[in-house]
Amino acid sequence: MEGAPEKNCKSIVVHAGSGREIDTISEFCSGTASVLVELSTGSSMVGSLPNFPILLCPDTNILMLKFMCMLERSAAMFKSYETEITESHQASKTSVPGTAVQLAQSLDVEERSIVSVRIPSKQSNELNIPHEYLARHAFHRITIQDGPCSILMETRIYGEAPYASGVQQIIGAVRGRSLVNRIYAITEFIDNGWI
Repeated sequence: MEGAPEKNCKSIVVHAGSGREIDTISEFCSGTASVLVELSTGSSMVGSLPNFPILLCPDTNILMLKFMCMLERSAAMFKSYETEITESHQASKTSVPGTAVQLAQSLDVEERSIVSVRIPSKQSNELNIPHEYLARHAFHRITIQDGPCSILMETRIYGEAPYASGVQQIIGAVRGRSLVNRIYAITEFIDNGWI
C-alpha cells in the first residue's frame, strides 16, 4: 500500500484531539513501534497496558509543567489551609480545565470548587488578561489562606507560542530516549532532567 509506514518505522505521534481517533492512532503506534505523546486530558489511554510507549502530558508549557510538579511535591504542607483555585481560558474552551483539575488534586481541593472564568470582560477587568490574548490564554490563580495571612500564586500563558515550544522540547526529549512499552508521566521526564 503506497504511503503506508514500514513495519520498522519509528515515529513520534502527538495526539491532542477528542479521542475519536485514538484506536487508529494506537494501531499505528503498535504496528510501527512508535511513541504516542498524549496531550488530551482524561485520555482513554490512562490505565491501559500498551505495547508501545505512551507519554501523558496534561500541559505542554514546560514552565507550567515544572510548576505543577513542584506544587505536587510540596502540596502536603498546605492541606490544612483554606485553598481556592481560579482558572481562566478563552471563552471558546468548553472542555474540562485539565490543568486546574490536576492542581486541585495536588492540593486536595474539590474539583467542583474550581472557579472558571469565561466572560471576556471579567477576564480583562478582574484578571488583567491583555485584550489581545483574550482569544488564547491560560490563567491559574491559587490562593492559600490562614486567617490574615495568605499566599497567592498565579500562572499566565499568553498565545500559542509557549505550547508549540513545549511540544518541540517534549518531542526532542522523546527522540533522545529509548523508551520501553509503558505509560510515562511527563513528571518522569522532568524528574530525570530530560526537559
